[in-house]
Amino acid sequence: MQKLRNIAIIAHVDHGKTTLVDEMIKFGQDQKTQEKAGDLIMDSNDLERERGITILSKNVSVRYKDYKINVIDTPGHADFGGEVERVLNMADGVLLIVDAFEGPMPQTRFVLQKAIELGLKPIVVINKVDKENCKPDEAMEAVFDLMFSLGATEDQLDFPTIYGSAKNGWMSDDWKKPTTSIETLLEAIIEYIPEPQVEAGETLQMLITSLQYSSYKGRIAVGRLYSGVLRSNMKVALVARDGSIRKSVVKELNIFDGLEQVQVDELQPGEICALTGLEGFDIGDTVADIENPKALRHITIDEPTMSMSFMINDSPFFGREGKLVTSRHIRERLESELEKNLALRVEETGSADVFKVHGRGVLHLSILIETMRREGYELQIGQPQVLFKEIDGKRCEPMEELNIDVPEEMAGTVVELVTQRKGEMHNMEPRGGRMFLMFNIPSRGLIGLRNQIIVSTMGEAVMTHRFTEYAPYKGDIPERIKGSLISLEPGKAIPYSLNNLQDRGRFFVAPNEEIYEGQVIGEHTRPNDLTVNVTKTKKLSNMRSSGNDEKVKLAPPTKFTLEEALEYIQSDELVEVTPKSIRLRKVHLTEMERKRAGKK
Repeated sequence: MQKLRNIAIIAHVDHGKTTLVDEMIKFGQDQKTQEKAGDLIMDSNDLERERGITILSKNVSVRYKDYKINVIDTPGHADFGGEVERVLNMADGVLLIVDAFEGPMPQTRFVLQKAIELGLKPIVVINKVDKENCKPDEAMEAVFDLMFSLGATEDQLDFPTIYGSAKNGWMSDDWKKPTTSIETLLEAIIEYIPEPQVEAGETLQMLITSLQYSSYKGRIAVGRLYSGVLRSNMKVALVARDGSIRKSVVKELNIFDGLEQVQVDELQPGEICALTGLEGFDIGDTVADIENPKALRHITIDEPTMSMSFMINDSPFFGREGKLVTSRHIRERLESELEKNLALRVEETGSADVFKVHGRGVLHLSILIETMRREGYELQIGQPQVLFKEIDGKRCEPMEELNIDVPEEMAGTVVELVTQRKGEMHNMEPRGGRMFLMFNIPSRGLIGLRNQIIVSTMGEAVMTHRFTEYAPYKGDIPERIKGSLISLEPGKAIPYSLNNLQDRGRFFVAPNEEIYEGQVIGEHTRPNDLTVNVTKTKKLSNMRSSGNDEKVKLAPPTKFTLEEALEYIQSDELVEVTPKSIRLRKVHLTEMERKRAGKK
């Protein structure tokens, strides 16, 4: 068997994981692969590059001396827990990357906990030691305390620590002694990460942990071969989660080599591979021996905590910007997403045009919506709803651990805002002119909170949160305090009218932008909704010409990102999502319909 190491990489958003993987690939590969490799190789998805986060796990391999190191990228955000759990099953050890200034963060904790429960050996990389005011030694101690609190074994707590700067391409045992390459890290991987354990004499067993799709080859099963030997065109048994067994054939075997997949005829245990030709498989199934099929332990996935209604776009601007607009299109897209997005659930409703989609959080679902709109879909989304559970006869709701990093002078405002939403503070520590606050808060309280905190701290606050548990219902949480400004008539938003109504609130539409009746075009300064007509032009006469007024000075319109729009809307509003626009609207477009609905 080849000298092999399988490692998963764990890091918080923006702690340098993708940059480090780039350096490992560049250091270990031949000239041809180096030329192909660009920046942020692992962030292959457009959304990942824009947001600087990992959404989908990926596999690459690094050649070093006569060793092959399979590197498995893991998402850093708790909303993608479904991805994390699966990919850690393929690894024998983990690389934990921590920012030398920020130390371990809450989402690092989430993935690390999963790794420790699986008994994986960690190597800690303290990255960005070239930053000003960084504290590498304190960061290392914080990692030790974190692992201890997560119940790590003595062997796991005896972890090696490597210091360096992935951006500048060096790693060292001592952060005060920079080197010229990342060789120290690769040596540590070979020394401390165990080679794959193979059960001698066991029959064929491979766990399918992720899925790829090719328009030529169809669905491709990716996983790790635990025991036995796989060959191309071999007959195998597929053992499903429910215990049922189906026969199938493996047509092609591929292994990961650098950034590419290479076809092989035979595969030894311990290797991570991609199989084509299998039919009707699901993630979590076992590829087993056809004569003596035995299943491996199934993967458990965290349950969804939030739901949204996905429906067809029935606004007056329906079909103008998107190509895929019918309920059949949306249904097919959601069904294809279910095949690879394990933490997602789709529920039919009484209407053929509305689907209830359950996910791990607003980010998890908004990434799906953003991907769909880029593919040409048009749809409308209802307000995010938290999923409640009945536990021991009590109504329980999901709770989150919320961490906010904010300048000291603004800490009081943040505490007040979080407390209003049933958040309980359990830690507060100063960090060089900034305050680090920790709260427990219901998931409901987070909806719309980010927007409020960003506005009240003038963009200075950094917020992260992760799901912890279900706890008894905390009572009612106040919704958005301000009402909506609703368009009375369709047409173009006239600057003259917008100017006259500026004292009524802030607007979400730009001058001369097309609007329709029932569209939410702004936020009222008071708690009630207000219907306004911004399509009225100035009446001209012999005395009033179009140019004799002063120049109109308008405040720039507020433009929402998709997540902000989803968190902003109330229960009687929808977000209309098209490939080019994000609009807010009322469920009932006319004044009469809204009054009728209000009476009901």
